Amino acid sequence: VQLQAFGGGLVQAGDSLRLSCAASGRTFSNYGMGWFRQAPGKEREFVAGVSGSGARTYYADSVKGRFTISRDNAKNTVYLQMNSLKPEDTAVYYCAARYGGGTYYPITEYDYWGQGTLVTVSS
Repeated sequence: VQLQAFGGGLVQAGDSLRLSCAASGRTFSNYGMGWFRQAPGKEREFVAGVSGSGARTYYADSVKGRFTISRDNAKNTVYLQMNSLKPEDTAVYYCAARYGGGTYYPITEYDYWGQGTLVTVSS
């Protein structure tokens, strides 16, 4: 599975931004998808996940109620809608794909990674 994330940029606190991740190479709906982020000097952390069908979603506590993950299997694309952005959301955001059951939270559960897209939130 090849993944390409895009949609990052520079926004102000309180603004919204939507990230997209386009997938190719395998049957997209067979893969659960996740968004992770890595801020400067910090470890990569889980942000949100969505099951292959889109029926189940998972969020980190820090983004719950502000971010929404969704997917369009007809377009082989997963989205991350980010609202009420805060300076602490500044990071490089990565999309990732995983196959099979289990938890969505650990980085080690993911088999394929896209390149990151930078989100910068100014105060």
